[in-house]
Amino acid sequence: MSQTPEPAELGSRPSFYAHALRLHRAHPDSPLPRSGEPYPDDEERRAAAERQPRPAGADRPRRVGSDVAAALDAHFADPTATPAELAEAVLDLGVPIHHNPHIAAAALRGKRKRVRRTGRWLVRHGTRLDAVVLGLALLAEDHDDRDIPLIQTIGLLSTSFGPLAAHALRRRPGGGAALLWLAARTTGWGRVYVMEALCAHAATAVREWLLRHGLDGNYLDGYYVGPVATVSYLAEAIRADEVDDEILGQTARVLLTMAGNHGMGATLANYPPAPTVLGEYLRHLSGRPPTMPRYLSLARLADHLDRSAPTELSCTPAQRDRLLADYLALLDRDDWAAAGRAGFDPANEYHVWFANDAATRLGLRALAGFAAG
Repeated sequence: MSQTPEPAELGSRPSFYAHALRLHRAHPDSPLPRSGEPYPDDEERRAAAERQPRPAGADRPRRVGSDVAAALDAHFADPTATPAELAEAVLDLGVPIHHNPHIAAAALRGKRKRVRRTGRWLVRHGTRLDAVVLGLALLAEDHDDRDIPLIQTIGLLSTSFGPLAAHALRRRPGGGAALLWLAARTTGWGRVYVMEALCAHAATAVREWLLRHGLDGNYLDGYYVGPVATVSYLAEAIRADEVDDEILGQTARVLLTMAGNHGMGATLANYPPAPTVLGEYLRHLSGRPPTMPRYLSLARLADHLDRSAPTELSCTPAQRDRLLADYLALLDRDDWAAAGRAGFDPANEYHVWFANDAATRLGLRALAGFAAG
């Protein structure tokens, strides 16, 4: 992403863009701490929320955003109105952080150049959440390549700006590269929207990145694990004679996420290649040096195989029984059992729980001595 000069602060409070840019410069290749929160206007918004009720129409979904659209229409009807005045007009209206049809229609009713200029000004100089979200909503409807660094930078504040940043970048030709940059630097809820948009792109570079970095270990991975596995051609990649450790690690994360997914997204039950991926993962792992993290991943999957009906694994009964037997055989191999014993940490609550639950039930000799009573 090209570097853009940091704007001057307006009064004593920095703009949201300046806030995001400062944090990005300190963390150029990773998500911002706490996704950039607290925001510059947090104290003011908390105080306002205590003083007044929710905006009118907030409980009527079809009307959400209509008051903001009315403010936009009034603004664009007055050729002398400034972006700063629009920022004041929408203060505390509760501008939606997702694409909104009322706001989108109002943006399209305005003159194209003025809509772009207004959106850029609000994103770059806005010091209040509603104003900056509105600016991003305007740019999401119409922007050019010069605006991509601006959209990416504000998108780093992903909890509030991830949805509209993803919507904007998804619509651009070649937007996969811009989304990939943002996906590598977001986490939590904001990353969900960016990843969903990224998975709509089939570019080779996107697929290769998804194979190695698609899931970041957050529990919200469950929302997009299915598209990540499908778009990255995981079932094809894992069948290769050799795979690198990053692909192997992501395969474990995909399988474990699907195994524990409840009401969020894809599970092994609705992932038809599950038996193949489970088997190929085991094949590759059997030739790798055993470690405690690998031991636990293997044991957790064996536990899921043991607990699940074949239909919950996209397996036939024979496939499920064969996979479980093969998983347990590797876990019982001398070098893997030794790694499990050596890596067990009695101060780690998860290790203790696992030794008393799955390890005992499955007869894992590596952890048998650690089970209580």
